[in-house]
Amino acid sequence: MEHLAFDVAHMLAGGMVLVSFMLLYQDRMYGLLNVFALHALVLSLSVAWEALVQGAPHLYITAAIALIVKAIIIPLALRRIVQRLNIHRTVETVVGIGPTMLAGIGLVALSMALMLQVTAEADALARQDIAFALSVILLGLLMMVSRRNAVGQVVGLMSIENGLILAAAGAKGMPLVVEISVAFSVLVAFMVIGIFLFRIRERFDTVDLHALDSFRGDRQ
Repeated sequence: MEHLAFDVAHMLAGGMVLVSFMLLYQDRMYGLLNVFALHALVLSLSVAWEALVQGAPHLYITAAIALIVKAIIIPLALRRIVQRLNIHRTVETVVGIGPTMLAGIGLVALSMALMLQVTAEADALARQDIAFALSVILLGLLMMVSRRNAVGQVVGLMSIENGLILAAAGAKGMPLVVEISVAFSVLVAFMVIGIFLFRIRERFDTVDLHALDSFRGDRQ
């Protein structure tokens, strides 16, 4: 039973890393949103499994929040924003997909080598969850710096938060009040981001951050 618990947890956490690579690979706006919904779904399954293995019922609430808010509500809301802003096009990148994927592989290797050494005294389940979580966080950071479109950067930011939740669940969970406050903060931040995107679109007729540099230069 212990080996089964480890193998399933390993598969789900590793699945989040795989879906993070899928996020990096996506060059279509709707495809990006669909893959993010899958990312949050795998997170909810991983946290639910941690709740079962650890005997921590409060983690089921975290899994439910991730499923309802991050896998359903936020992707649907982002899709609506994309439709309202009329940005049905490719997700522009700073560098090509190939170099970005290679950089992602390097970051995953670095996080695995680092965290497996730092957490040598921890139990095997916590070690692998934290190592995978750091990989997800670094891939989210890479996505933020490699995307020119503001929507793509928002998705990268939320994927980082998914990695933080995975790390906290693997490290024997978080207090319930922290989980609820994190979910509330994500909702507030998401509403602010939505308003921010609409204002950018209204003022500059684009959400491409590279294109906005010219406006910033005109002000100087």
